[in-house]
Amino acid sequence: MVLDINGYFVPATEANGLSFYPVTPCRIADTRNATGPFGAPSISAGGTRTFLPDQSTCNLPPTAQAYSLNFTVAPKVSLSFLTVWPSGQNQPFVSTLNSPTGTIVANAAIVSAGTNFGINAYATDTTDVIVDVNGYFAPPGAPGALSFYTVPPCRMLDTRSAPGVLGGPAISANQTRTYPLLSSSCGISGNVKAYSLNATVVPWGLLGYLSLWPSNQPQPLVSTLNALDGAITGNAAIVPAGGGGAINAFVTGSSDLILDIAGYFAP
Repeated sequence: MVLDINGYFVPATEANGLSFYPVTPCRIADTRNATGPFGAPSISAGGTRTFLPDQSTCNLPPTAQAYSLNFTVAPKVSLSFLTVWPSGQNQPFVSTLNSPTGTIVANAAIVSAGTNFGINAYATDTTDVIVDVNGYFAPPGAPGALSFYTVPPCRMLDTRSAPGVLGGPAISANQTRTYPLLSSSCGISGNVKAYSLNATVVPWGLLGYLSLWPSNQPQPLVSTLNALDGAITGNAAIVPAGGGGAINAFVTGSSDLILDIAGYFAP
């Protein structure tokens, strides 16, 4: 097992403390698209690309000092590892995700903003990279500022369980289900504005992708995880809360879904 760290949480009132600001999940970059600063080309083997999230269409402010992101790779053959870090700094000896079998893989990461508010991405092998954002960290005091509250890890939802609002049935292919997470027994405050979750899928076959987003918003063009090989797959996700604390889940292929919580963001 390998553990890499990219930060830690302290009260926003402490020196250099930051608040979290959720945003509507949004796609910053996709190198499968037309050539441009947020599109092609792919990252070549041993190559590095710099992305400037504050210049994307996701309306991120220049006050952001770190981004809550989800990275997805679509390797051309295989990918030993992808590393993401703040621009303007030396490449660290860490990995953000791995795909030695060449399958599409996603992983969440909090990445500090570097020079010109940018982030770098290095790939050992040629791959396409997709970058989605669900929030950012910035100095406290602005409207919508949130703090992080830890909870004992707790299972909020498992569609393999008996039928219910936080149980079965499984989600059918191309179906959206709404989950009132505040109905769980995990003791989450009604003031919750975003959840720190681990999402796990148990596909019934191939699963193109899972998307999680706030219940009162249109479905965004983002993915939370992928399981094109049909394997049980998990990924961390910070998901803004919708009306009544509910979130939506969409899958391209029939799958069971498990959601575990480790904390939440609230005023």
